[in-house]
Amino acid sequence: MNSPASPRRTRTSAVKAGWRRLGAGLVTGAADDDPSGIATYSQVGTQFGYSMLWTTVATVPLMIGIQTICAHIARVTGMGLAANLTRILPRGVVAGLVGLLVINNVVNLAADIGAMGDALAMLTGGHARYLALLCAAVSLLLEVFIPFRHYAPILKVLTASLLAYVLTACVVGIPWREMVAHWHPERWDHRTLVALTAVFGTTVSPYLFFWQAAEEVEQERGKPGAQALLAAPEDAPEEFRRIRIDTNLGMTYSNVVAFFIMLTAAVVLHGAGLPSIDTSADAARALEPLAGRLASMLFTLGIVGTGMLAVPVLAGSAAYAVSEALGQKGGLENTVAEARTFYVILAIATALGTLLTFLPVSPLRLLFWSAVINGVIAVPLMGAIMVAACSRSLMGPFVLKGTLRLLGWVATVVMGLVALGLLL
Repeated sequence: MNSPASPRRTRTSAVKAGWRRLGAGLVTGAADDDPSGIATYSQVGTQFGYSMLWTTVATVPLMIGIQTICAHIARVTGMGLAANLTRILPRGVVAGLVGLLVINNVVNLAADIGAMGDALAMLTGGHARYLALLCAAVSLLLEVFIPFRHYAPILKVLTASLLAYVLTACVVGIPWREMVAHWHPERWDHRTLVALTAVFGTTVSPYLFFWQAAEEVEQERGKPGAQALLAAPEDAPEEFRRIRIDTNLGMTYSNVVAFFIMLTAAVVLHGAGLPSIDTSADAARALEPLAGRLASMLFTLGIVGTGMLAVPVLAGSAAYAVSEALGQKGGLENTVAEARTFYVILAIATALGTLLTFLPVSPLRLLFWSAVINGVIAVPLMGAIMVAACSRSLMGPFVLKGTLRLLGWVATVVMGLVALGLLL
């Protein structure tokens, strides 16, 4: 009697089980498409049309490689990135890198919180800065008062907000044949290199390294009986498989969405001859007269949804990095009383980012400095991560080998070339 429904129930159970297994990789990848990233992809699409779409494909293996390595380090050792780096590098060097990370995150927070305020103002007619303050307050309260085991599912659900950009592309209509014919670089000049630097710097971001590692540690601590792989090596095959699937899916999802953001800007804004846009909210405003109210609304809702995902990741990665560098334990699963330093840093980073939105600072300038700092710290951080992953004293029998090791070093070299291009 129940047999016809059994296959459906089995498929539903498999989907639910698969969804439960996704976590750090999916959230980290989705958080990369934050409002400031949306602004960068929109700007590049507006200026270059289809010719820079290839960058959203080229960055996929780089993201997968370095993020998988960060997750491996955390799962093997049971500690976050900063805690591991202090074991192989002088504390002063780690402190300098973490300090630059915090500065970058605060600047990025300002750009994201400001964009969320602008987007909500477009939807509600309210005051953009006060709505930005509201968004920052809600995000901070959720982080402080909801334990990680309950907060993580909220972040996973928020990753669906990125689908707004796929829907936006469907609404505006894509001339696929024209896109395929022109999606390669048409010429290499100074403007092209600047755009290339912007996309790579936005996509491979240092705060993602710290967040994914920290979330792996949080997941391990929240799972009954789970231990670091150095203490439970028999769990390694299954855990590495989970990390690989989670990270591959998360980083691919991130770049597919980036592709559609850039594609929408190329079709509508570049197609209309618009010279440039400064922020993600500017892109949403420009879409309405050119592509209609629905396209603009979907784009705007995506800014708010991705902002609510990215703000806790930016503030949280700063808090994890600083508290680990100071040798203090703490995380979103702990209460304020148990991890005062962690939550103080979390609150200060969010407050400073919010304060910057009230100052007369150009959003484009904020994004520029964020990209500069990313370019400065990404390469030495990736180099340090590779040294840590290849350290037998740190990783024991799980020292990085084979294809993943090669991919990690290739990603580091490529980002080094991008940083050099930024400096030049």
